[in-house]
Amino acid sequence: MSRDLVPAELAERIAAGEPLALAQGITHVENETPGFEALLEELDARLGRARRIGVTGPPGAGKSTLTAELTRHYRAGDLTVGIIAVDPTSPFTGGALLGDRIRMNELTTEPGVFIRSMASRGSLGGLATATREAADLMDAAGYDRVILETLGVGQSELDIAASADTTAVVLVPESGDGIQAMKAGLMEVADLFVINKSDRPGADRLEKEIAIMMSIREGTARRTTEAGWKPPIVQTVASAGEGVSELSDRLDRHFEWLTETDRLDARRAERRLGRARAALLRRAQRDAERIWRTEDLESLDGDTPYGVARTLHARMRGDAGGAVG
Repeated sequence: MSRDLVPAELAERIAAGEPLALAQGITHVENETPGFEALLEELDARLGRARRIGVTGPPGAGKSTLTAELTRHYRAGDLTVGIIAVDPTSPFTGGALLGDRIRMNELTTEPGVFIRSMASRGSLGGLATATREAADLMDAAGYDRVILETLGVGQSELDIAASADTTAVVLVPESGDGIQAMKAGLMEVADLFVINKSDRPGADRLEKEIAIMMSIREGTARRTTEAGWKPPIVQTVASAGEGVSELSDRLDRHFEWLTETDRLDARRAERRLGRARAALLRRAQRDAERIWRTEDLESLDGDTPYGVARTLHARMRGDAGGAVG
């Protein structure tokens, strides 16, 4: 049975770097236990130390293997790593596939590494609000790097860019022709590209296609319009550990560039506003669900669905003390 949430007490244990406390905190956030927002507020002043790295790309790109190897590289440098592996939520069971935890199993007992698999819970971008708040908890717990690994399936994955300081898009030689990759939308969020499994035929061709597409899209894609930074392309063979050191170096270079140009503060400020918006929407959704459960819906029988929604919305706003309009 999980412990009752005492925000100040749990926050102190998380700040002290206690893994069990961190696990409990994330569970409270996932379950929206009463007091979970107070827990996050207790730790808010500790945020900002961790570098947040987004790893996304199409299925089969080897993102989990790459994340594991990058984690080993960081641990060799005595850096601590928190990993959030986001899996798509099953529409039938509501649970996540959790394949990433299986593939990263060797790291679960590694000191200085904390891994949490989480479900996207229907979030269009694959990163539910709880996932981003779990990253906050890892940051507050003192982890040097927080890696957000999510399944990239196109436009629905773009919000990973708003959740990380640096976003790496992982592709493989078999990812398809450049035109299809460009349509996927992932090209727009990349701060750097990784061609994994580059020992397979077609890696050099894909690198050239990515370079051409970046030139074509320059001036239109949000990320490539940032003057002074052109997303580099790194070839890796994650299963053999090849190219991981160069990837780490490129990640460092991007972070340095963000810091030197003051874009890091801008991105993080934007992220905080996004968190506030998500918290507001979550509260509104809870209010809507509450009034749906408690109202006498039979009394509204005969009205159109839109009329019912309008009536309930007016009542919901009235309960909140707002003007009905």
